[in-house]
Amino acid sequence: MISQKGFNVITLPADTIYGCFEETSKRAPQKTALIYLGERIPYALMAEMVSRLASSLFRVGVREGDRAILYLYNMPQTIISWLAMARLGVVAVPVAPVYAAADLKYLVSDSGAETIFCMDTNFNYVKEILPETGLKRVMVANLLDLVPPWKRMIARGFDRVPRGKSPAGKGVFSFKALLKEGRPQDLPDFKLSGGDRHALILYTGGTTGFPKGVPLSEGIFLYRVLEWRRASSGVVSPGEGITALAAPLYHIIGEMDAMAPLLVGGETLIMLPRVVLDALFDHIQRYRATTMFAVPALYRMLLEHDRVDFYDIRSLRYCGTGGDVLPPEVGTRWLNRYQTPLYQGYGSTEFCGAISISYAADGIPPVGSAGKILPGSKWKLVDPETLEPLPAGQPGELLGTSPYAVKAYWNKPEESKECFIEMEGEIWYRSKDIVRIDEDNRLFYLDRSVDMIKHKGYRVAAAEIERVLQEHPSVLSSCVVGVPDENVGERIKAFVVLKTDTRGVSSYELSKWCRERLAPYKTPHYIEFRDMLPKSKVGKMLRREMREGERRKISA
Repeated sequence: MISQKGFNVITLPADTIYGCFEETSKRAPQKTALIYLGERIPYALMAEMVSRLASSLFRVGVREGDRAILYLYNMPQTIISWLAMARLGVVAVPVAPVYAAADLKYLVSDSGAETIFCMDTNFNYVKEILPETGLKRVMVANLLDLVPPWKRMIARGFDRVPRGKSPAGKGVFSFKALLKEGRPQDLPDFKLSGGDRHALILYTGGTTGFPKGVPLSEGIFLYRVLEWRRASSGVVSPGEGITALAAPLYHIIGEMDAMAPLLVGGETLIMLPRVVLDALFDHIQRYRATTMFAVPALYRMLLEHDRVDFYDIRSLRYCGTGGDVLPPEVGTRWLNRYQTPLYQGYGSTEFCGAISISYAADGIPPVGSAGKILPGSKWKLVDPETLEPLPAGQPGELLGTSPYAVKAYWNKPEESKECFIEMEGEIWYRSKDIVRIDEDNRLFYLDRSVDMIKHKGYRVAAAEIERVLQEHPSVLSSCVVGVPDENVGERIKAFVVLKTDTRGVSSYELSKWCRERLAPYKTPHYIEFRDMLPKSKVGKMLRREMREGERRKISA
């Protein structure tokens, strides 16, 4: 059914995440929910797995209000675990499976998690931090847990899957065993309500150099998921969507794109453990995917892939993009090649995804537009220095709020004071991004907050990299900036001052130091040695001067 505005009418089947999934599963039990490594998992089987896992988690002591880390790749176990947590009222904390022990220890300690789901291939990092954290339970998964034995034999015979450990011991559980041993009849009745209750915590870059947790309520998550699905409804009717997941589940784009078809549409989600271009092309073509959401850099990579002509991906009807500014030439090339636009959105983890999104029912978006402000969201454009409202049509810093909005970071009172402010009796998030909003509520992004580096859609805190560099015994000081790059948004460049009389320290050594302590996407691409770095009269690092100097070099 089409509304007067041209949108397909879509509503949430319940007011909780688990309730939505449960109702969707009942309506279409034999429909395919997940496609993974060639295997189809129907809603009925997935619902049974969720109940079995929830039962096992309850049996081993996981309770409502607990936090649990999801240290997993994009695979069915991640989704099933998260929905099992939603069944119990447990707060999910998805984190990057590429994190090493130092990052993982911080995230476990900061979140207060007592349970962690990990890959067998990264169990060693978990084992390393066990004595130093409050972890009590470790659930270990393998990439091939849910595929038939013959596929596991072939994959291992051809050495196509990383081999991890199969650990045992007190508090260590196999994901497969938990599924097998679960007894859904032993679960307590589901009586939870949504609204302000925390559903998950996603970590994003912190200005102090440490990631900060963003607690997202069930209310705002479901509100955003509904609008995420409505955005494509003008070209993909409810129930007909097949989404190719191209963003990680520890990123808000991945969360939105994965859960919208499962909670709202009763549709199919295609999952790949990691995004490999040929595999993504193949899955879109083979399963006739209709929807995909990705960072602009991925669309450029797809367009420039050597074998792009080998695949037919014209089944895609809604291709969304966010996490960074879409270069106009990438949008034009995609439209010319596939006759469908790239629909841009704008948002952040603090907004729980998009605060503006391009609705397909509105037609091809104007060049530079990041879509329309979502219904129900409130916004203000203010002077970033005084926070005074600006006249209509004038660019300014975006403040936003909505029902069930995030009001503070997890365990970060100082950063919360800086980023969340009270105005007119409501809590507003300061985006620190400069935007323009026209008379049709379309948002146009103009400039980013200066101390966050945008690399391939990730928000990387310069302070975090500087902190790691300055932990090196030979480094006196450092300054990290983003250098514009049309392929990935920005590359990371570090300027380093070595201690007096230091000899023999190379950029290779410092890069290796960073790789051992940071996620791969945070490692500097360039390291330049300096005798001194510019500072203000009060000793504050003048990153702006370094950044502008690099941009002048590029434009010269």
